[in-house]
Amino acid sequence: MNSTDLPVYYNVVDILEHNLAARADKVALYSVERTMTFREVQDEVNQVGNALKSLGIRFGETVAILAPDSAEWVTTFFGVMKIGAIALGLNTLLKAHEYAYMLRDSCARAIVVHAALLPAITAIRDQAPDLDHVIVLGAHNHPEYLCFETWIGEHSTELAATPTHRDDFCALNYSSGTTGEPKGILHAHKDYPIIAQLWGRQVLGLREDDRTFAVAKLFFTFGTGGNLMFPWSVGASCVLFSGSPRDPLQVLTMIQRFKPTILYNAPTGYAAALTQDSFADYDLSSLRLCVSAGEALPAPIWHAWKERTGLDIIDGIGSTEVIHIFISNRPDDIRPGSSGKPVPGFAVRLIDEQGSDVPPGEIGNLLVKGPCTALSYLHQYEKSRQTFRGEWLFTGDKYFADADGYYWHAGRSDDMLKVGGIWVSPMEVESMLIRHPAVLECAVIGRPDQSDLIKPYAFVALKSGHAPSAALEQELIAYCREHMAEFKRPRWVTFVEELPKTATGKIQRFKLRALSQIEA
Repeated sequence: MNSTDLPVYYNVVDILEHNLAARADKVALYSVERTMTFREVQDEVNQVGNALKSLGIRFGETVAILAPDSAEWVTTFFGVMKIGAIALGLNTLLKAHEYAYMLRDSCARAIVVHAALLPAITAIRDQAPDLDHVIVLGAHNHPEYLCFETWIGEHSTELAATPTHRDDFCALNYSSGTTGEPKGILHAHKDYPIIAQLWGRQVLGLREDDRTFAVAKLFFTFGTGGNLMFPWSVGASCVLFSGSPRDPLQVLTMIQRFKPTILYNAPTGYAAALTQDSFADYDLSSLRLCVSAGEALPAPIWHAWKERTGLDIIDGIGSTEVIHIFISNRPDDIRPGSSGKPVPGFAVRLIDEQGSDVPPGEIGNLLVKGPCTALSYLHQYEKSRQTFRGEWLFTGDKYFADADGYYWHAGRSDDMLKVGGIWVSPMEVESMLIRHPAVLECAVIGRPDQSDLIKPYAFVALKSGHAPSAALEQELIAYCREHMAEFKRPRWVTFVEELPKTATGKIQRFKLRALSQIEA
């Protein structure tokens, strides 16, 4: 499937609305807080769209969403896109200064924010000059802000979709950059139905009687695709989870209560669930398939999950730039530890540093091309030139292909880390550590934990007058936890006299990686 299979004028709200004729009264989404049919979702989407238009939100303008996964997140997302505006799902784990950058960079005109996250937006409101409207989900004490329920309740449940071109942008996501500065990635209306067909139906085999549940949140394209767009494209239902993905017992409870058939999780999540003493007490019998992405799934975790549950995990690699998974195992074709084979509709290459293709078995830089790849990064010309190479996207991943055509992850082309499925820039962590008064210089690399999942490992040289100690190690970790998203914090700190460097002063990270293996 490609864009020419869609009408020239196409609005992605069709993924919701095509269900109204055949299954309007079927439950479209389940959550602890609220359950809605397709008809009820449609009505609220229209109210949101009308409410946004009443604020003067126009075609092509950005509306941000900062909230836990919920029915309101979904209706806002579709309401924004239905009127031809651009929906920006914000990561709920970030700090106020990071929201300030994204709101300013995207020129967001409005934000729908949950009351629990409102303080972060209030703190940086003056740093987002285009942000004219703040709409709050839940109770708050700011009379100048709109209340979501009251705001949409004043508006009609009838609304015609804006006749957007299939190539018009409809959604914006931010992905971490190697400098710590997030990269804005825009996707078009056509991209969601294309990837829903190529991977959701063609590879995973989603069907109308499925019920999906994703631990990955909707602000990630892994969550948006797998737990919203893909199921609704075939008339299936989804289960929304507003709790913590880092609490495996909450996840297991949700599965037992709502009985999904498809589970989306990261390797960290599968490993954490298996460590629970009460794991066997939970009923997972509704599941027929599990999916993993975000980081490479170690074969031992795959086998342990299979042994405990009898369920296969379909592992693959995707990216925000491509919107979802483009190399994948299949339900009937799994090689544990590998990312599988290219998804039909995508082409991949492995090249050396000179741009020549490498033979099977040799490690190369992974390139991909496909019909739903983004065009560039917002406001980042040089980074766009490095990543978007004509039809091909330079993923930044190192891979090798075996003789049978399966692809195996071999690390990153740069020093980026993927922690719990989320990109972490070592430079960002280093910049935070260096702010501590005891730190002279530092370097952060990735190191596998006991489950063979990558976590940040910091090497620190101290200023004169400060001595290494276990207490200082914990202080540095706590310092990072306080001043940045918790998942970015170092899990280990090793104190060194000085960092290994080249003659030009560049840190030799390969030596630190070797040292981390000795330390382990």
